[in-house]
Amino acid sequence: MINPQIIQLFILQFIFFLTSVSLLGFCLETDTILPGLLVQDPDTIQSHRNVFKLGFFTPENTTNRYLGVFYTVSERTVIWVANRDNPLRDASSTVTISSDGNLVLINGRNQTVWSTNATSTRNTTLQIQDTGNLVLRDNVTGTTVWESFSQPSDVFLPTLRIIDNINAGNKVFVSSWKNVSDPGVGSFTAGLEALNIPQIFIWNNGSPHWRSGPWNGQILIGVQDMYSPYLDGFRVVNDPPGTFYFTAPEGRFLMKITLNSSGSLVQTLWNDQSKNWDTTWLAPQNECDVYGTCGPFGSCNAQDSPICSCLRGFEPVNEEEWRRGNWTSGCQRRMQLQCDQRSNTDGNGDGFLRLQFMKVPDFAERFLSRQPDECRSRCSTNCSCIAYTYDPSIGCLFWRDSLIDVQRFSGVGPDLYIRLSASELDNHKGQKLLIIIPVVVGFAFLSVLVFLAWCWMVKKKGKKAKDKKVFEAAQTYSSDSTAIVLKDESQKVNIEELPLFTFEMLANATEQFHDKNLLGKGGFGPVYKGVLANGKEIAVKRLSTRSRQGMKEFMNEVVVISKLQHRNLVRLLGCCVEKEEKMLTYEYMPNKSLDVCLFGSTRPSRSILDWTKRFNIIEGIGRGLLYLHKDSRLRIIHRDLKPSNVLLDENWNPKISDFGMARIFGGNEDHANTARVVGTYGYMAPEYAMEGRFSEKSDVYSFGVLMLEIMKGKKNTHYYNDEWSLSLLGCAWKLWSENNGLAFVDETIMDSNLEEEIVRCIRIALLCIQEFPKDRPTIQTVMSMLSREIMDIPLPEQPVFAEKWNDMQTGSAQLTSQVGYSINEVTLTVLDGR
Repeated sequence: MINPQIIQLFILQFIFFLTSVSLLGFCLETDTILPGLLVQDPDTIQSHRNVFKLGFFTPENTTNRYLGVFYTVSERTVIWVANRDNPLRDASSTVTISSDGNLVLINGRNQTVWSTNATSTRNTTLQIQDTGNLVLRDNVTGTTVWESFSQPSDVFLPTLRIIDNINAGNKVFVSSWKNVSDPGVGSFTAGLEALNIPQIFIWNNGSPHWRSGPWNGQILIGVQDMYSPYLDGFRVVNDPPGTFYFTAPEGRFLMKITLNSSGSLVQTLWNDQSKNWDTTWLAPQNECDVYGTCGPFGSCNAQDSPICSCLRGFEPVNEEEWRRGNWTSGCQRRMQLQCDQRSNTDGNGDGFLRLQFMKVPDFAERFLSRQPDECRSRCSTNCSCIAYTYDPSIGCLFWRDSLIDVQRFSGVGPDLYIRLSASELDNHKGQKLLIIIPVVVGFAFLSVLVFLAWCWMVKKKGKKAKDKKVFEAAQTYSSDSTAIVLKDESQKVNIEELPLFTFEMLANATEQFHDKNLLGKGGFGPVYKGVLANGKEIAVKRLSTRSRQGMKEFMNEVVVISKLQHRNLVRLLGCCVEKEEKMLTYEYMPNKSLDVCLFGSTRPSRSILDWTKRFNIIEGIGRGLLYLHKDSRLRIIHRDLKPSNVLLDENWNPKISDFGMARIFGGNEDHANTARVVGTYGYMAPEYAMEGRFSEKSDVYSFGVLMLEIMKGKKNTHYYNDEWSLSLLGCAWKLWSENNGLAFVDETIMDSNLEEEIVRCIRIALLCIQEFPKDRPTIQTVMSMLSREIMDIPLPEQPVFAEKWNDMQTGSAQLTSQVGYSINEVTLTVLDGR
């Protein structure tokens, strides 16, 4: 007779076994899902040689479940996900072949979460292969109905083909996860671009992020590491004609290339000893690898500091941005090309400069040739050709409009020949130097003799008077920071009660205007940090001799700002007018300008600018404008309100600066006209940019643009949405009108608790940038809206400057990049009232 206790123990053990199986999952002894077979979570099927499994998984830091393919040796390494954007909320799902022959994923409520959506066929099976590919086949014909390699996730495997069918316009590419916890489709995609010359690209929301350089039949010549043998085996194939695909080498090691959520392609090999993945290659590897880091006609070298420099014969488009480390605006030619072939015979025409070991630019045009000299000959006879290179496997590559994404490699890479004016080439300069040097030496010798004689004559007469004046000035100001020091030259200018500084005092305060004290440059000239004798920190704005602004603009700013006192306007401490020197002295702002904090390349303060600080900055700028328009003794129209003209003090309080273009209105005036437009494109109201009419509503328009820039963290003049062909203004309008306003704002300030306030600010900004001045609110109304004194906000109209046009649409050869940024020019006008 069987002991009842033994039976009870057996039943408990069996129940424990069933429970363990349900929790741990069961590996079905098959690599195929037949019609009628249900694979239930957490069961799996495995490939024939047990390389890959198909089953359910949960990413880290989440409880969501997904159907995917992963390695047997590393089940945490997922290479393909079915329901990327449709997570399962529990572990009650199944996968099977449906009645119409598709593979379907069904949740616990019997709802179809995901399907292969292949052409309807009723007799299919699904197989997981040792390559990691899932193949759905028609059992009657044996043809492949669907495969996972045609819809990859974020991992590129050997035998997986990254395809660009230029005839049909179809692509197969990998796309990143949103983050390590969310396999949903992220911002980055990577694939093959084969329309002209095959290249591998990483795109960030459709814009180029990294580029491999052209495929020459053996390697991608823009990848330094491909010159090493361990990356051999990659191939680009054109078969059938018009269908290009890229494949990785197969080997006895497990290898994968992952596009991570940060936008990097990472190649790894499985280390069976350490049971881990070893990284063997990474792209981009440094800032120089990021597409267009140095802008058009800029060259990047990761070994240099700073990493960006202009190609020889070129200079920065925006010197101020370049000094701050923002190189995206690129460079422009110093000397225009002659393009006169008859002059080449006498050495006065254009020539070519050889640059060794380069990553060649994007947008190359190909010409089949086996002779390097033919490349040079063809380029030199074509005025639109600005550079060329030669590769034995490719032939000639030519460039026409711009040179973008140029990089200097270390000891590898082709030679790039760029077209320059003869005056920029060494040989031409050498010829000139043979004549110029003797003349210069002789002139310098005579000048030294004259100078020494003059010094000897004035030394005794001038030394005593100079020492006495400098001593008295320094002693007076160091004892009283508000003292006024007058110079004879200043009597020519009506400065009224504004304190005057001597040139020598400001030169000493800035260490003779040393570059280390340079804070930035603008249309007026450079701005330096200085420290007075009493320890007070100041900012000195010095009119450049090359500036298009002169005495009228200088006096305009002196007159306007000396009469204004407000906590959100920068305070003018004094000025200096001595002969050719004109300088303004302001209070020093330790956090520099809003432009630096939001758009600088390093942007050390951007992470500090949370929504609270940004909203306070918006309100502070608004209060400053309100004072200018309504509350000051003079009604002032600023006319150049932009981020670089908003300074931030130590507490991040904004202060409006640069009143050189401001206009004073009389009591009965509400608008005015000007014959020439001043300011910065991108911030100008339509009626001002087109017709020269300006008013308080012109400043309101600029304020609206500024609000959107603060919320987005992007500059209007440099922003372009490739998918929608929209400017920053158009992008804000589109997303707000689709009730998706939060998608517009900077991700660093995203907060669901602040959604209503942020979207409200976008709506207010859109009201400010409406086309017609009568539709825009006054700054007083804007401030009431921001403070919620006015709760009912009207609906805005679509802004007029919503679209941007790229070079393909306009046909312009002057645009500086693929996406066609507008040229940001400043024109000055007479600033006296008319």
